Amino acid sequence: MSENPEIGSSVDVDGIATNHHRAGSGPVVLLVHGSGPGVSAWANWRLTIPALAERFTVVAPDIVGFGFTDRPEGFDYSLDSWRAHLLGFADALGLDRFSMVGNSFGGALALSMAAHAPERVDRLVLMGAAGVSFPITEGLDRVWGYEPSLETMRGLLDVFAFDPAFATDELAELRYAASVRPGFQESFAAMFPAPRQRWVDALATPEDVIAALPHRTLVVHGRDDRVIPLSNSYRLLELVDDAQLHVFGRCGHWTQIEHAGEFNRLVGDFLA
Repeated sequence: MSENPEIGSSVDVDGIATNHHRAGSGPVVLLVHGSGPGVSAWANWRLTIPALAERFTVVAPDIVGFGFTDRPEGFDYSLDSWRAHLLGFADALGLDRFSMVGNSFGGALALSMAAHAPERVDRLVLMGAAGVSFPITEGLDRVWGYEPSLETMRGLLDVFAFDPAFATDELAELRYAASVRPGFQESFAAMFPAPRQRWVDALATPEDVIAALPHRTLVVHGRDDRVIPLSNSYRLLELVDDAQLHVFGRCGHWTQIEHAGEFNRLVGDFLA
């Protein structure tokens, strides 16, 4: 049986064994994944890591409750706890300053990091990001409300991707299998129970705080995103002083997968 590429190295972060991937050399870029069922850093960033590693030190952790990082009994799945763990992770690896690329839920986490530890964060890339309040979409409600079945996962891939070519039966089987690994669904079901609007709001950073951020910021979104509305990214563009926005047409929630080449060039050039 081949080794699982989703499992990288482990580092102890305040007693939590944290799975992560590291590649390349140069300025540090932290990649923060989204919150889909069965997700991991590798699943989210497998096409991004090798491209950015040509120019940067790329570090991609599994956030607590996801992937192959420990799921401590009684962990409080909240923005504050996730941020504290991520800062502890950066400390454990000796990463003093880094840029961040946050996808969806990871975008909310990146914004919160920039707000609470502004001196640690260099540049920000927010891709299909949460982090501002919005009326929950049907797509996000379905993602967070996932009950494991191959059929349900198949349907979610159609929500995530604009182009059906990306929502293959093979990928559905892979992601379904990932979602039912021991402990995965238990932690996932505990994170975002209905009613789910409150979790959208709980991931938001206050708008006055976002408006005060000094970081150079690239906002990226798929025009056809059915999970996080494009209006989020227009709002971030309005709020963040030093911001630019790039919208990909014919693109759903998976910019980094559906438009991998262009996304990698865009982000690499911005971070450089």
